[in-house]
Amino acid sequence: MAQFHFANDLNNALRMDEPITKGPVPSWLIKLIILPYFCSNMTINSSLSTSTVKSSTNSKTPNKNERKTPSKTPSKTPKNSPGKSVKTPNGGDRFIPMRTATDFDFGHFKVNITQCDEKPEEDEIKSPSQVEMERAMTENLHGLDISGARILAFQKKAPAPPDGYQNPLKVVYSQTKTPSAKASTRYIPQAPDRILDAPDILDDYCEYLRNKNNMLAVALGSNVYLWNATSGNISHLLELQSPDYICSLNWITDGDTLAFPVDSYISYSVWDVSVSKRLRTMDGHSGRVGSLSWNSYILSSGCRSGLLIHHDVRQREHIVSTISAHAQEICGLKWSPDGKYLASGGNDNLLNIWPAVQGGCYSQSTPLHSFRTHLAAVKALAWCPWQPALLASGGGTADRHIRFWNCNTGTSPNFIDTKSQVCGLLWSTTYKELISGHGYAKNQLIIWKYPSLVKVSELTGHTARVLHLAMSPDGSTVLSAGADETLRLWKCFTSNPKVKKEVSESKALTGSIFHRGIR
Repeated sequence: MAQFHFANDLNNALRMDEPITKGPVPSWLIKLIILPYFCSNMTINSSLSTSTVKSSTNSKTPNKNERKTPSKTPSKTPKNSPGKSVKTPNGGDRFIPMRTATDFDFGHFKVNITQCDEKPEEDEIKSPSQVEMERAMTENLHGLDISGARILAFQKKAPAPPDGYQNPLKVVYSQTKTPSAKASTRYIPQAPDRILDAPDILDDYCEYLRNKNNMLAVALGSNVYLWNATSGNISHLLELQSPDYICSLNWITDGDTLAFPVDSYISYSVWDVSVSKRLRTMDGHSGRVGSLSWNSYILSSGCRSGLLIHHDVRQREHIVSTISAHAQEICGLKWSPDGKYLASGGNDNLLNIWPAVQGGCYSQSTPLHSFRTHLAAVKALAWCPWQPALLASGGGTADRHIRFWNCNTGTSPNFIDTKSQVCGLLWSTTYKELISGHGYAKNQLIIWKYPSLVKVSELTGHTARVLHLAMSPDGSTVLSAGADETLRLWKCFTSNPKVKKEVSESKALTGSIFHRGIR
C-alpha cells in the first residue's frame, strides 16, 4: 500500500513539471521540490514542508542548522585536470552560474510565468498539485520585483563600462598589421645654417636686401655688395662718393639687372651686375625712394612724399605714370606674380591694390581696393605663389596682425594676431606655409600653416628686429637680415622632410655656423 502511494505521488510530482521538462527529471527539481515533497509525506523530515520553502526563498544562503543535500557535482577540480594550475588574472573574464547564488524556486517561477503568458491549448487542464504549487510560489515571492531579475545568478558581476564606451565588436579587425602613420611634422632646424656679418646695415623700413638666382644684393650704408651663395664669393659693386646711403634695391624679373636709388635718393641707377656696368640713370622723385618693384620692363618706385611713379627703362622718356598714392611714405611695394595687381603699403596705415592697365605693365591711377584695417605702417607684403590674387600684409608695432586679402573680391578671408611687429613676409614655394619676420619684442621668425594659420615653428637668434627676408631660388632656405648687423640663413623649407640638414656640405664650403664679414 505504501508503494502504491509512493508511485502516485511520483506521478503527480512529474506531472507538475510536464510543461517545463519533457525529458528526464532535473537534479535541482529532485532536490528542491520532489525530494522535500516525498519526505514530508513519509514523515522522514518534518522540517522540509511548505513553511520551509517560504523561509528558504527569503534567504539565498542556507542556514547552518539546515540539512544540506549532497551535490553530485564535485566541488574541487580533479587532480588530473589540465587547468588546475592555470590561474586567470583579475578573476578572469568568464561568468559561470553558481548553484549557491542561484534561487531555483524563483527561477522555476519565472520560467513557469513565461510559459503561462503564452496562449494555452484548449485541451490543457492544470492538475490540482500544479495549481497548489503556483499558489505557494506566488505567496513566497510576494513583494519582490521580478521584472529585472535573472533566472541564473553569478558570483561576480561584470564591471560597468566607462562613460562613452563603444562596443568593440563593431570594429572590423584584420590579421595584417596596420602600416605606421607618417610623421605629421617635418624636421626644422632651430639654429641658422650660416651667419654672416652685415656691418652698417640701417635699422630702417627701407629694403636693403634682395636675392636673385642665388645672388644676394645687400646695401650697407653707401656700398652695394654681392654675395654668391653657391660659391661663397663676395664682390663689391659700388660705393657712393657722397655721404648719402642707398635706401633700397631690387632685381629685375628676368635677367641680372639691379636697380637702386643714388644721389640724394632721387635718381636711380640700373646696373648689369654680370659685367658690373651701369646701364642708365633715371630721376623723378623729390624725396627718399624707400621701395622698388619690377613688372617686366616697368620699374615702379615709391618715395617719402607718397608719390608712386612707373618707369619704362626701355625709353628715353622713362616716366609713364605718376600717382599720388599715399599721404605719407610708401614703405612697401610689390607686383603680383601674374602682373595684374600692384600692392602698395604706406606709413599712413593704408593698403592700396592697383590694377594693371589693359595690355600694359603699369597700374591705373585709381586703386581697385583701399584697405584701412591695419593700425600701423604696412611694410610687409607677399603675394601667394599658387594663388596669384591672394595677398598677405603685415602691420607694424601698433597693429601686429597678418591679414590676407582676396584682390578679386576685395575681401579678407583670414587674419592672425602675431603679438609682434611684422617687418617681412614670404610664402614658401615648397609647402603651403608662410614665414614672417618680426621686431619688438622677440625679434623672431615664425612659420605659419596656411590656411589654418597654425604655428609650425618659431626661429629665434636675432638680437634686434628682423628687417628683411629673402628666399633662395630652390625655395629651401630663407635669409633674414636683422638690425643686429647679421644675416642668417635658415634651412626651414627643405623639400625632403626625412632628410635633416647635411652638415658636411656646409663645412666643405665655409664651415658649419660661422661669422664672416660681407666686406
